[in-house]
Amino acid sequence: MSLNVCEIFFSLQGESTFAGLPCVFVRLSGCNLNCSWCDTLYSKTESRPMSLDKILERVESYACPLVEITGGEPLIQDQTPDLVSKLLKKGFQVLLETNGSRDIGLVDPACIRILDVKCPSSGEPGSFLAENIDRLTRQDEIKFVVGSRRDYEYARKFIQDSLDRVSGEKIHISPVFGRIRPSDLAVWILEDRLKARLSIQQHKIIWDPDQRGV
Repeated sequence: MSLNVCEIFFSLQGESTFAGLPCVFVRLSGCNLNCSWCDTLYSKTESRPMSLDKILERVESYACPLVEITGGEPLIQDQTPDLVSKLLKKGFQVLLETNGSRDIGLVDPACIRILDVKCPSSGEPGSFLAENIDRLTRQDEIKFVVGSRRDYEYARKFIQDSLDRVSGEKIHISPVFGRIRPSDLAVWILEDRLKARLSIQQHKIIWDPDQRGV
């Protein structure tokens, strides 16, 4: 069994409730969406096949207990759930970042699944699979990448209408880097008493925002 891999690297987790922790990233190739603000376009074209055992060997070489599988969109590859299960069996804490358009029920619920609900400025609103809301566990997380006031209002309505059983600690509002000021988002969240946390992409502050492998 193999997967098409874009890159594997070791860095600090820049997002989610795990932000700031050392993490091994397995970036898989390919995506089924075309977000306007995508910052990993190269993952659509850069690809090399790797067996699951080779991926595990590479991950283990970093001696880090936290692993994130990301993309692109990891769940467009049928073997991704198998990789998750193998990592879990090896004792890793596993995060899976997905755009939410594919069935997360295929992934072992011991994995922390981070679902990105696309807002209007992404060009992909409505791509989220509504059934995934019922598949969320208490440890799964939801992210909204916001590039405008309209995006924020879209996220706010989605949170209020559909995420009443999800803890605000697990709901992230993240600004599109360079397009909207984090301070504006902070004010809107506070004004609305919104059940969500402001999340900043830490790796784009620590390193050059266009730097890869961080």
